[in-house]
Amino acid sequence: MKYIVVLVVAITMLSGCGRTQQNESSPPPNGEQGVHVQQTAPEKPEIRNPQEVADRLEQLAASIPNVQSARCVVLGNTAIVGINVAPELERSRVDVIKYSVAEALRKDPYGVHAFVTADMDLAGRIAEIREDIRQGRPVAGFAEELADIIGRIVPQIPKDLTPQGNPPARTDQQQLDKQM
Repeated sequence: MKYIVVLVVAITMLSGCGRTQQNESSPPPNGEQGVHVQQTAPEKPEIRNPQEVADRLEQLAASIPNVQSARCVVLGNTAIVGINVAPELERSRVDVIKYSVAEALRKDPYGVHAFVTADMDLAGRIAEIREDIRQGRPVAGFAEELADIIGRIVPQIPKDLTPQGNPPARTDQQQLDKQM
């Protein structure tokens, strides 16, 4: 009896592995081919007044509990929102707050496509760029912050440094090169 059950299971499994000939289906009666799907994501609206959009998104983000402050920068049709939370919060709690801000922004036609960050350094840089924009220096402020970011990425190489004061004499430099 045991062998019969094993034999039936084996035959069933092996028959499932066999290749069957696929029948071609007939085309739909109305003559259309394929499946048509409607776009479900909202289209990205054009931002005509960046200052107004930034103010609105800042207010939305700051209205979320545990968000101490929020700053927003609008670049073209993209908004970047930096939020500040209490520094003693655990990372998992910060992620929950950031998610809550993203949920609130999702209900706004301009906020649905915004980027949200809770990184302290990035939020600080966004605040500085925002202040430069308010002072009428959007390009200069952005360029300065970008230079600061790149300065943090590029490593400092000791051999490229020249000591302050007197540069090494040619003979000193040749001796240093020989030691390397």
